[in-house]
Amino acid sequence: MKNRLRELRAARRWSQTDLADRLDVSWQTVYAIETGRYDPSLPLAFKIAALFGEPIEGLFFPDEDTDRNRNP
Repeated sequence: MKNRLRELRAARRWSQTDLADRLDVSWQTVYAIETGRYDPSLPLAFKIAALFGEPIEGLFFPDEDTDRNRNP
């Protein structure tokens, strides 16, 4: 899943550790989400959305390859 997490974090001049502290997760989790290696749980996605004041669908987007596999 693609996301805007890195962009929004950088706009606030937060490090991955800063964001991780705000979300009560490890910086490795933030890194994994930003790079698309890990999709956050729904509760964590809601927490991220609330922190940035954005709707979830404004932060996370399906990968084009994944979307194509679901809609042949």
